[in-house]
Amino acid sequence: MKKWTIAVATAASVLALSACNNGGSDVVVETKAGDITKDELYNAMKERVGKEVIRDLVYEKVLSKKYKVSDQEIDRQIEDLKDMYGTQYELAVQQNGEKAIREMVKLDLLRQKAAMEDVKVTEKEMKQYYDQYKPKIRASHILVKDEKTAKEVKAKLDKGEDFAKLAKEYSQDPGSAQNGGDLGWFGPGKMVKEFENAAYSLKVGEISQPIKTEFGYHIIKVTDKKKKPSYEQMKDEIEFEVKKNKLDPSKVESKVAKIIKEADVNVKDKDFKDVFAQ
Repeated sequence: MKKWTIAVATAASVLALSACNNGGSDVVVETKAGDITKDELYNAMKERVGKEVIRDLVYEKVLSKKYKVSDQEIDRQIEDLKDMYGTQYELAVQQNGEKAIREMVKLDLLRQKAAMEDVKVTEKEMKQYYDQYKPKIRASHILVKDEKTAKEVKAKLDKGEDFAKLAKEYSQDPGSAQNGGDLGWFGPGKMVKEFENAAYSLKVGEISQPIKTEFGYHIIKVTDKKKKPSYEQMKDEIEFEVKKNKLDPSKVESKVAKIIKEADVNVKDKDFKDVFAQ
């Protein structure tokens, strides 16, 4: 999370520094003690985050000439970030703005696409990924501490009592109880194994028997399921994911460094002469 937060902050700085370097000495803040100009703001940001910003701006400029990233690809990666970081993602949006995060995701995708050029995948690997792929589902649960209580709640559900009402009354999960047990959408790997296996085995509207996990006993109700697209519809996405799974940071760094070297980057500002030094 820390590394991702730094990347978002750098992306925000890229946008801010670019804007600051476009208005000479215009005043950006007025105080009784004196004004702060765009030049002052630019120089301060240059000193603090300049190297990272220059590097990212050059990467984006050079890589965008050779590789393309669609809005749909960015949206898909952002959904993954939301799933991974939850409320921390929302906090990052509040602190840095959605535009900065999209710029960070775009740059990351450009770097990955560059490295993926040298990665080969087979049709067999792609078919295997598709066969194992599970679309997201939406579920609610009622979490209790002991099996006896779980059976009591399940008996009430079998008699037709309202799931959401019972979740508010019985569930020990503070994050979902007041929402009627709703856990929102989730995919594979987001829940403990026993919970995930049980949830994915249910039909929409079906309620499970009590499921024991390390947290207690869950009664699960699946409320919606996304439809699994066809292999052909997912083919580009599958190829990207399979290739990404074969990447490691060193491959990405070496490939990007090679492309930057071939781009004959000439840093004019003496303060940043060593930014791309090998």
